Amino acid sequence: MFPLKDNIPARVFPVVNIALIAANLLFFFYAVTRGDLVQHFYDQHGFVPARFLADTNFLFAPGRILPVFSSMFLHANVMHLFGNMWMLWIFGDNVEDAMGHGRYLLFYFLCGAASVAAQTLATPVSLVPMVGASGAISGVLGAYFCTYPRARILTFLPLFIFFYLVEVPAYFFLGLWFLLQFIQGWAHFAGDATASVGVAWWAHVGGFGVGVLLIRLFKNNSSESKGKRLQL
Repeated sequence: MFPLKDNIPARVFPVVNIALIAANLLFFFYAVTRGDLVQHFYDQHGFVPARFLADTNFLFAPGRILPVFSSMFLHANVMHLFGNMWMLWIFGDNVEDAMGHGRYLLFYFLCGAASVAAQTLATPVSLVPMVGASGAISGVLGAYFCTYPRARILTFLPLFIFFYLVEVPAYFFLGLWFLLQFIQGWAHFAGDATASVGVAWWAHVGGFGVGVLLIRLFKNNSSESKGKRLQL
């Protein structure tokens, strides 16, 4: 299933969501201009679990913590970038609407950091650089799941040689998405050779779960009762 749009219009211009998309695009195009140095760039700015755990520097030393955040703006290829940005475009504006601009930005980075932590716990000896915004975006999906469960998601559904456009509730679409991430992550964790590799499944699971947990703290309830938004 591939989402095309939802039926919840944003009430305010999603400036932070658009800025995050623009930043991801800029980082990607900068990376590809590195030419023969692109792999070194990804090794340096992607997050490597084994390297992080082996580092004896103070936990919040800049050189140790920077890849946690720089890795959120790097993508392996155009399809990886497009898939992540499309999900952020569809679901992020409404979550920003519910939180306010500043809270949404902080929420996004917290979910991204939590997703990195989840993948590190699942694969502590991995030397493969983690790149992509999907962990942070998974947190956005978790927040959307809780805030707009009955929103309708227009979904592209290919079945064999036929293609359908169907509207499904957000709780069904996002719940199924989360279940698939969990199953794939568990299968890979259990050593199932048929499980997809090269994807940080536990980052998706961790980001989504933290998004669900944090939404009550970050949701701007005062905007509904007072008719205005309190920005961070």
